[in-house]
Order: sequence, then structure tokens, then C-alpha cells
Amino acid sequence: MAMLARAFGRTLIQGLQTSTIRSIHATAALNTDPGALGGNRTTCTLIPGDGVGPELVQCLQEVFKAADVPVDFECYFLSEVNPVLSAKLEDVIASIRKNKVCIKGVLATPDYSNVGELQSLNMKLRNELDLYANVVHARSLPGVKTRYQDIDIVVIREQTEGEYSALEHESVPGIVECLKIITAKKSMRIAKFAFDYAIKNSRKKVTSVHKANIMKLGDGLFLKSCEDMAKLYPRIEFQKMIVDNTTMQIVSHPHQGARHTFSEAVGKNVANPTAMFFCGTKLLRHINLPTYSEMLTNAIIRVLSEGKVRTKDLGGYATTQEFTRAVIANIH
Repeated sequence: MAMLARAFGRTLIQGLQTSTIRSIHATAALNTDPGALGGNRTTCTLIPGDGVGPELVQCLQEVFKAADVPVDFECYFLSEVNPVLSAKLEDVIASIRKNKVCIKGVLATPDYSNVGELQSLNMKLRNELDLYANVVHARSLPGVKTRYQDIDIVVIREQTEGEYSALEHESVPGIVECLKIITAKKSMRIAKFAFDYAIKNSRKKVTSVHKANIMKLGDGLFLKSCEDMAKLYPRIEFQKMIVDNTTMQIVSHPHQGARHTFSEAVGKNVANPTAMFFCGTKLLRHINLPTYSEMLTNAIIRVLSEGKVRTKDLGGYATTQEFTRAVIANIH
């Protein structure tokens, strides 16, 4: 099921510190893969992110090198919590526009901007590159025991307007107004993205998640846009669901996963690199290198299925590097 979210809050693939959730943004394909190893080399912008991000992307680079993947990384450390060490946002954006593909770790967003801005680095990056569609795929993995099995859900959310408008002001002391901007143009665009994604990935249903029962004009416009778009895709089942009920359903049928930088694990060699590896496989499929993608995916699945090398979050004692070496040993 593909879930189209309004109330939650293309050139970017984002790594998460979890084994079962991944996020991808759409862009144009770059490479060709005739079915055998080879092809032109692709340069990819690399943003390690905060927390354990740099450690995880280092592991990904080691795996790519071991598999002789024809991808070269152009690395930029971008951070809002470490502004002194951060590259300039305009330099990072220029690199992404030049390379047309980027893999990115999670950027931590401080509670308060050190320069008084409302937009975070994440929001600036999205707006400058029009990264409107955030796609998170949560699914069960073989060999990973969880409370519920056979989880396979995709959450698609619009992230350039609505709660991400970043339009707030204090009209008088003690009274703050926050504007939630919703447009028909962007609502139709994200709805089309969701239905196209469903068709491309053999999904049968799209659910529009909204709060139109309370925000009758704003979310009402979003919901109407989704309903209008659904008429153009008669083979895809369309469902609408109030966000309260949606969250209850998800909590009742939970899946593992988190979107944070795991900063408490920095330097301890304990973070699970599985999600970052899967981001790498999505990157390879995205730039038309499916042979490499399948090879790395199979290696990851073999390690998880055998269960001999597990990081602490999966009930084992293996380190980040030990898990990485196990994946490399299974590349063939």
C-alpha cells in the first residue's frame, strides 16, 4: 500500500539509522547497465549527515569499493549543528545540480536557529532543489524478528508546503501565527507522484491521509486534489483516512524504524549500517545499475538471513565494521 500523507510532515536518496526504513526522492536516471558488470562511471554528491552518518557512509563506500561499483563520490559535510565545519549550502546545491544525484545522511535540526531563521538546512535544500516528494519504504526483512511480520508500507509526503511552509510571526507579544500553505498545484503534483509510484512499483492502493474534518479549506483542498487525481487511475484503489485513525492503525500494527542521527552512538562502532546499504542499492537502481544493486541486496539479505553477524539493535554483538565486512564477504 502506498500512503499519501499531508499532515505529516528529486535528486536525493537519504540514509536512515535503522534496518527497515528507507527514504528516496525521485530524479532522472543517469547510467546504463546492460545486465553485466560495467558501464560508465557516475559521480554522486555525498552528504554524510550528523551523528553516526559519517561512519555509515564510510561503510557504504567500503562496500561499493569491494563490489567495484562504478560510482565516485563528491563529499560535502553539511551540518546545522556544526556550522563552523559545514560546507556552504550553495556549494552543496551546485554539486547536486551538476551531478543530478545525491546520497544523504540525516541532518540534525536544532530547536533554535543560531541565526534566527525559521527554515532549517533540510528545508532550504528541499526548496532550492524542489525536493517535493519524500518517500519512506518500511518493510519486514528476512532474518529480522519483529513483533509483526510481512510489513510493507510506503509513506509519501509533500515537504515543500503545508507544515513545511516555515511562515510564522509573532503578531503581538504572546501571540504567534503559523501559516500552513496548501496549493492545488502542489497537491495535484504529489498526488500524481503517489499514483505513478503505485503503478511503477505494482502497488494496489493509495490512501490519502488528511485532517480535512478540522482544516476544511486547507486539507480539504489537498483531499479534493487527491480525489480528482484518483479518477485518472481507475486501476488503483483509492482510500481516504483521517490522520488520527491512520496513526492509530500504524501504532496497532507497528514496524521498526527511526529517523534520527543516533548521535549517542558516535564513535562507538555500534550503529547498524543496513539502511544506508539499502539506500546504496536504491541509488544503483536509480542510475540504471541494477546488476550491482541486486548483487549488494543479495549480500545484505544473506547476512541478515544467516543471523550469524548481528548488530546490537538486532540482538547481536557485532560492530558496525564487523557487519560491513560480513556484507563484503557475501558479495559475489
